[in-house]
Amino acid sequence: MESTVTTEPSKTSPASSRPGYGQLLRTRGAWTFLLPGFAARQPFAMLTISIVLLVQHTTGSYGAAGAAAAVTGVSMALFAPYTGRLADRYGQRSVLIPGVLVHALAGLTLTALALADAPLWALFVAAVPTGASVPQVGPMVRARWGVKLQGSPLKTTAAAFESVTDELTFVVGPLLATALCTAVDPAAGLVTEAALTLIGGLLFAAQKSTQPSVAVDGHTRVERTSALRIPGVRVLIVTFLGIGSVFGGMQVSLAAFTESIGEPGLNGVLYGVFAAGNMISGIACGAIAWKVAPQRRLVLGYAALALAASGLWAAHSVLVLAGLGLLVGMCIAPALITGYTLVEGLVPAGARTEAFTWLTGAVALGQAGAVTVAGQLEDRFWGGAGFLVPTVGTLLALATLLALRSRLAARPRSRTVARGVGHRVPVTVD
Repeated sequence: MESTVTTEPSKTSPASSRPGYGQLLRTRGAWTFLLPGFAARQPFAMLTISIVLLVQHTTGSYGAAGAAAAVTGVSMALFAPYTGRLADRYGQRSVLIPGVLVHALAGLTLTALALADAPLWALFVAAVPTGASVPQVGPMVRARWGVKLQGSPLKTTAAAFESVTDELTFVVGPLLATALCTAVDPAAGLVTEAALTLIGGLLFAAQKSTQPSVAVDGHTRVERTSALRIPGVRVLIVTFLGIGSVFGGMQVSLAAFTESIGEPGLNGVLYGVFAAGNMISGIACGAIAWKVAPQRRLVLGYAALALAASGLWAAHSVLVLAGLGLLVGMCIAPALITGYTLVEGLVPAGARTEAFTWLTGAVALGQAGAVTVAGQLEDRFWGGAGFLVPTVGTLLALATLLALRSRLAARPRSRTVARGVGHRVPVTVD
């Protein structure tokens, strides 16, 4: 027979007034996971730049540093969905505690090997577990919002809030890591990243009351469905790969462009403008009471992103590039937010953490690939050739989205999540 899962009543009434950030942050119990969640996800933005600065210092090669960072990013992208699947099955705390311990140990091992002038292959070996064990705190926070806001109009606001938080993380994290590596010690960034991961992760794992519940069956084996088997999730993965190509292409190409005009110091300014556009539009998205269906919003928003990214390669002045960068950044947040919002209707509650990690991993994988390809284009062709990567990446993803947009339709509103014999009671797993 089929078992149904009872859910916690929404803490926010669907009939409430226009949703906004103030109302979202007044959700009961939200701050108990938001503050430690922010601390725990901060190291994620420090990891890549910390590896690059340390390995470049010890080897004298940006190529070796970039390769070690790329191995870490690819490893994270490949293993993140399995971390999410385990969290859905056994509970976030059960996965997070051993995960942060492994990550801290692996990060410190990588640091020690780099300082000992170990061969590059040894750094690659250490980079694999370092990336594979990156705690997926962002998807876990999104899954907790999903529990808190069932049936609430605040879901889009929560998705926007998380997008802005992610962007703030990627502004603060690299600045902190760079300051530590340059002003304290080349190893300070990676050591601090490991320490923050351990402390923040354990504090976040301690918030047991806000964890999504998992179904426990004492009579028979429960059949579970992977989020990857849902067609709409696969479409979103391709969409987020395109977004990752924008991040990776912008990072390399802005650095190459500013160096080619003899103003390398402008790199941080231009990337800051790009990030500011993302944050501004993310804040605005969460403040709007949308009447357009999320599937249509995603198609329209992604078309705008592809159009804006298509002009980057032709920019030949700092002002034009700053304006286009701001526009591209403003187009990214709505696509990200809408994609995460669609997960609510596409994926059963018991697989949402996994779904979120697939999307996060897709951005990381797209970014890693874009960094590699854009770097090759910059080396072989003209300064700014790497901007072709965001153009091609978003256009290919848009074509896929247009062809398969019907698969983003919400699944039938059934509360059945598993098949088996006997009644399964949702409990919070420690």
